[in-house]
Amino acid sequence: MAPTPCTARAGNCEDHRVSPDTPAAEPPVPASPDEPQPQRRPARVVAVGAVTVLVLAVLGAPLGLLWAALAPATPVIKSGDGAVYGQPQPEQPVAADGWFSLLGLAFGVLAGLVVWFVLRRRRGPVGLFAVVVGGLATGVVAWQVGRRIGLAGYQRLLETAPDGTPLTKPAGLRAGGVELFLGVLPVPYGNLLLPAFGAAAAYTLLAGWSRWPSLRPEPEPNPAWLTGHPPAGPAGEPADEVSSPSAASWPAPPAAPEPPAPGAAEPPRG
Repeated sequence: MAPTPCTARAGNCEDHRVSPDTPAAEPPVPASPDEPQPQRRPARVVAVGAVTVLVLAVLGAPLGLLWAALAPATPVIKSGDGAVYGQPQPEQPVAADGWFSLLGLAFGVLAGLVVWFVLRRRRGPVGLFAVVVGGLATGVVAWQVGRRIGLAGYQRLLETAPDGTPLTKPAGLRAGGVELFLGVLPVPYGNLLLPAFGAAAAYTLLAGWSRWPSLRPEPEPNPAWLTGHPPAGPAGEPADEVSSPSAASWPAPPAAPEPPAPGAAEPPRG
């Protein structure tokens, strides 16, 4: 007798036959398209950080205009050596420093919050670096824009007015400025650092309170599976988490033979 194809190939058909009751292997669950991708292109990350710094630097101009409008001018008197204070201990320079400090700190905190919630996919060291550098640029731009409001007219009067003429000096900073490090690199100091400090503090606190280890939003699990009650299917029955198409392809087992009628004759036995 010629061997069956199954015996010729495998030697034993029972070893390679799969029972319908055997659970099929679960296929791998594909990644959701809403999940953040672990790999990020460095060029795009750098571009987003540069745009963030540029936007914060540009916003320093209206901040400087607001500071110039709120800070009081200092009364001075023209003298042979330039200008001297009209009062022994004027309060206007201190008020100008105070207004700049408050505005800069509030702007930095607001900038940190906005960058955290707007750039949700870029949270991390890149976002922190962007808000810190942008805060430094904001302080310098706000100082330069605010101090130049009315400065040209004041200098012109200071050169042409006779001695003893009362003048009004625009707002300036005494507790902050820019100095050259090693004579080459300009470095801000004093209350010019407050926008960067406020932004870094707000961003770091939000990162510490984040419930996601990666700081970026992650998909939430289905609460029905956590409680042990899977979601219902279309017919009201619990839906399977992973369907098994191979198990559904098996044919139904044959029906059992019906028992003979009570009065029927029994078949002959061998």
